[in-house]
Amino acid sequence: MKDIRIALLDMNNNQINQGFKNIKEISEAFRQSSTGENVSIKTFDVRFKNEIPDIEDFDIFISSGGPGNPHREGFEWEDQFSAFLDAVFQNNKISPEKKYLFLICHSFQLASIHWQLGNICKRKSYSFGVMPVHKTEEGEEEFLFKNLPDPFYAVDSRAYQFIEPDHERFESLGMKITAIEKFRPHIDLERAVMAVRFSEEIFGTQFHPEANPEGMIENLKDEKNKLAMIENFGMEKYLETIDRIDDEDKITLTQSQILPRFLDFAKKNIINRTNVLI
Repeated sequence: MKDIRIALLDMNNNQINQGFKNIKEISEAFRQSSTGENVSIKTFDVRFKNEIPDIEDFDIFISSGGPGNPHREGFEWEDQFSAFLDAVFQNNKISPEKKYLFLICHSFQLASIHWQLGNICKRKSYSFGVMPVHKTEEGEEEFLFKNLPDPFYAVDSRAYQFIEPDHERFESLGMKITAIEKFRPHIDLERAVMAVRFSEEIFGTQFHPEANPEGMIENLKDEKNKLAMIENFGMEKYLETIDRIDDEDKITLTQSQILPRFLDFAKKNIINRTNVLI
């Protein structure tokens, strides 16, 4: 029986977070469905306890969202996380034993800053809600988005944004922008980058693909989130979103597709690699 070892990187800095709970639930569902493999899951508290996985010990990594400034502030974990990103990226260039990494929200911003891909800056106001996400031309070919419409819907929760991508830098590193935020012609602001294919094995999203309706409702009990949603959309749209929050074609569909497809893709490649080595 093949061992598949998953490391979950908790980036919430000791704050209770619905998203990380969802990541653990998706990972556990994957473990239970993998009847032919021995799947293990270990959690690392990166920011609060300075815990970071050794990439030799794991096959798959999912790094969560989290609060605060994604730019360096002088903490010990920042160097550790940068070294971790480089280790995964370099390993996959030279080793047949590929490592699979998914980066969400805060982790996505950290990686985008680390690889100097563009301008990661503070938004004019905090964004929270169920947002339409638009595929780019490359996103139309992205297998993680295969069963999603264009646009698809995802939970957005961020004080920062990734704008003004350096397209030459993307090209030199072989990275691709696969999704951007909704086009708003009445607002003179650049559309933010919402997803990046960093490499064949590394993918990241600004939005929260792990989110589910129950978690969204729980998050809206936080007055900051509720007010941010009303400020962004108005009361009528807020009430409409609450009404549609559990629609099967919105965040429920997104949750059922992106992370599970990523895990299945990683598993298939890990098993194929093992069979070749045997």
